[in-house]
Amino acid sequence: IACGQVDSTLMPCLQYVQQGGSPARGCCTGIQNLLAEANNSPDRRTICGCLKNVANGASGGPYITRAAALPSKCNVALPYKISPSVDCNSIH
Repeated sequence: IACGQVDSTLMPCLQYVQQGGSPARGCCTGIQNLLAEANNSPDRRTICGCLKNVANGASGGPYITRAAALPSKCNVALPYKISPSVDCNSIH
């Protein structure tokens, strides 16, 4: 798994992160698919790092709050918070 793949999978989430409202169906499906593909610790750490990079780029304003709310909005149990300060090395 590479960040380019993570980014393209989560592209449908961009409108929600930028404008609010409800996430697009493809957004939640993308998050579910990423979690399903991340079936080992290195993949989970990679996805965490990609999301951390996205969070760093979205910091400031409402964007990071919306990005962090995506798992709950999509009823997906992400094992860590989407945040610029998440420690991806602690993900197993």
